[in-house]
Amino acid sequence: MKTKARPAKNRPAKRPTAKSTPRRAAAKPAGRHLARKPASAKRVRRTERRASAKRAAPRARARPARRSPASRWLRFVEEHGVVLASARGPVPSVAEAVAGQPIVGSWWAHPRGKAIFAALSELDDADDVRCFKLVDGKVTFVHRRVWPALACLAHNGVIDAGRAASIQQEHMPTGEHRNLVTPFPDWVPDDVARAAAELTVEAARAQLGGWI
Repeated sequence: MKTKARPAKNRPAKRPTAKSTPRRAAAKPAGRHLARKPASAKRVRRTERRASAKRAAPRARARPARRSPASRWLRFVEEHGVVLASARGPVPSVAEAVAGQPIVGSWWAHPRGKAIFAALSELDDADDVRCFKLVDGKVTFVHRRVWPALACLAHNGVIDAGRAASIQQEHMPTGEHRNLVTPFPDWVPDDVARAAAELTVEAARAQLGGWI
């Protein structure tokens, strides 16, 4: 017995969906992201005014550096040539010059004690000043101006070489101070040695004063 073939049903065709036919993104014109808005006339005028004011503004003058308080005492040592740090003696004393009066007792207790300490510290660090145990064996500052005279007298035995040894304080990490002693003539620069060789003993005495 033969079976009859069933006729195929007419199925409606599927409509294309958005997924099946994706839309292409519209191409951006080349260089669009580089385009800039033209500057407005108001903005241009404001920029020009700022540039003009900047050109017309006078340059600030550099202020002169303030001299440290020790500069006064450096000139004090240069004027006298040889001065004592704090002791009394035949030459001026830095401590009493800072205090403006004779000091009775220790200068640490004086109302100007901090100023005295600052002046002595600055002089100890000054390149044109050296420290010695020179006058009466006390701490003495000697200015470079009279180093040749000191070297001349020490070389000729008028001043003991031990008194002509240079002393410099070294600040330790612990806060303490240590004296570094440079014997004579190791501390004498070459130019000072040449100048000392040209001096007579009498001329050197006259430069250092009558305390010798």
